[in-house]
Amino acid sequence: MNRPSAPLPRHARFVRVTHWLTAAAFFALLVSGVEVLLSHPRFYWGEVGNVNMTPLFSLPVPSSRGTVDTGYGYVLPDQNGWSRYLHFQAAWLLLFTGLVYVIRGARTGHFRRNLVPGRAERSWRSLGASLVAHLRFSASALGEPDSYNALQRLSYLLVVFVLFPLVIWTGLAMAPAFTGMFPWTVTILGGRQTARTLHFFVTIALVLFTLVHVVMVMIAGFWTRTRAMIAGTREVSQ
Repeated sequence: MNRPSAPLPRHARFVRVTHWLTAAAFFALLVSGVEVLLSHPRFYWGEVGNVNMTPLFSLPVPSSRGTVDTGYGYVLPDQNGWSRYLHFQAAWLLLFTGLVYVIRGARTGHFRRNLVPGRAERSWRSLGASLVAHLRFSASALGEPDSYNALQRLSYLLVVFVLFPLVIWTGLAMAPAFTGMFPWTVTILGGRQTARTLHFFVTIALVLFTLVHVVMVMIAGFWTRTRAMIAGTREVSQ
C-alpha cells in the first residue's frame, strides 16, 4: 500500500512568478494587439506603408478605420485608445519580467541545469523521438514530471532567447520615441513597416508555441502540472 504522497521541489519561486506574470502580460498583449491590428490590417515591407500603397499582404478581416478599404461594407468600432495603452503597459511588464527571469536564471544555473540539453539529448535520435511524441500528442512528450525532454529544452531556449527578444525588439522599433534615441534598432530591420511585419510573424510563432504547450500540459495532467507551477512542488507516492 502506498503511503501518503510527499511533496518534492519542482519549480523555483522566481520561475513560477515570472511564468505567471509573463502569461498575463502575453495575454494582454495579444488581446490589445488584435485591436491595434484591426485599425490597419495590412502589412508592408520597408519604412513606409499606407492605404495608397500596395501591401505585402492583407488579413481578410474588417477594419476599425473607414479609410482602410478591406472589402467589407462596414467598419468595426474603434478601440485604438485603450488597446494601445494596454499594449504599451503590458509590453513593459513583459520586458522587465523577462529581464528578471534571464538574470536570475543565469545566476542560479537554471538554464544550464534545466534547459540546456545534456550530451545524450543532443543526438538526432533523442530529438526525433521527442518530435514524434509531440506530433502524436502523447503524454510521454513532456518527459518525466521533474524534467524536460530534448525538444522541450530547445523549444524553451528558442522562446526565451530568440522569439521573446525579437518580439520586444520589433515592438520597440515601431515606437518613434525609442527609435529617435536608438535609430539603429529600426535601421537594421529595414524600416518601421518591416518591423511591424516581423512583429506579426513572431507573435504568430509565440501563439502557436503557447497553444501546443497548453495542449500538451492538458494531456500530461493539467492539474498536476499547473499545481507544480503554482506551489513549486509535485507529489509522489512513498
